[in-house]
Formats: sequence, C-alpha cells, structure tokens
Amino acid sequence: MTPEHVRDAAGLAAVFGFFAMAWFGWAQEGPPRPWVKFLAAGSILSILVAAAGGFLLWRHWSDGTVFGDATGRSFGIIVGIEFAAAGLGAALLAWRGRADAISAWIAFVVGVHLFPVAVVLEIPAVHIPAALITVAAIGAVPLANAKGLKTSAVIGPLAGTVLLATAAMSLVDALTR
Repeated sequence: MTPEHVRDAAGLAAVFGFFAMAWFGWAQEGPPRPWVKFLAAGSILSILVAAAGGFLLWRHWSDGTVFGDATGRSFGIIVGIEFAAAGLGAALLAWRGRADAISAWIAFVVGVHLFPVAVVLEIPAVHIPAALITVAAIGAVPLANAKGLKTSAVIGPLAGTVLLATAAMSLVDALTR
C-alpha cells in the first residue's frame, strides 16, 4: 500500500503537504470567523510536513524511485490533462458567472487525476485520498449553498485535511524505514 522507495514516500509527503497548505489557504477566502484559527493551524502543519518531506526527499534523492522515463512521461501527461481540465473548467465557470464553484471544480479534477497517478506511481493507497477528495468536491457546492458558506470554505478544509493526513502518513512511512 505504501511506495516501494523511501524517496517516493518523502516526495508524496512534500507534494501533498504543500497542496494541503494551499487548500487550507484557499479556505480562508471567507470562512466563518471561528474557523480561521483552525485553517491557519492546518496551513502551518501542512507546510511543516511538506518541509520535512522535502528534506527527506533531498536526503534520499539518489535512492531508488519508481520514476523512470516511461513513468515520468505518463505522469507528465496526467498532470498536463489535469491542468488543462482545471483551467478550462475554471474559465467556463467564471464566464458563466459561477466563480464560486471554481474551488469545487479544481478539487474534483485533483481527486479524479489522483486515480491514474496512483496507478502510474504504483501507490495503491493514493486511491483513498482520490476518492475522498472527489466525493467532497461533488458535495461541496450543495453543502455550501445549504449552509450559506463560500464553496472554498467547504472544500478547502476537506481537501486540505485529506491531503495533510496522507502527507503525514507518507512522512511517517519515510521516517520509519
């Protein structure tokens, strides 16, 4: 369930920690006031996990990795499709006057793109955050509307928490080998 190589576990901790911080930050666009301190704490914890993962990644850079020419190419194609879908969808939502739904759209694209990433990187456990983020993204707009919240205040903490938990588990995995 975990990456075969320490370098890949550390890289997962660094990348997911960084993006967890970004999601907690996006959630601060307009959350209920009592949430701000928790969102800030999530951002700080996320960047600490990302930094620790980045340090371990650097320390294990010369170790084995699943990344090779074919893996790198496949990964690049997946990420390219993700960026294109996210950008086009965000532009369409903005054009249609639905900018409030952009954060949910981006989260949906992120969640969906993690499914093939899990396969390419040979990390089956990544299917779990993929599913959780995808489901959270689908429910974010209706939940935000029902509670009178900004969509980013709903999806940001959900995606941030899933990514932070995954990053922390990857960091622990990398540290305990």
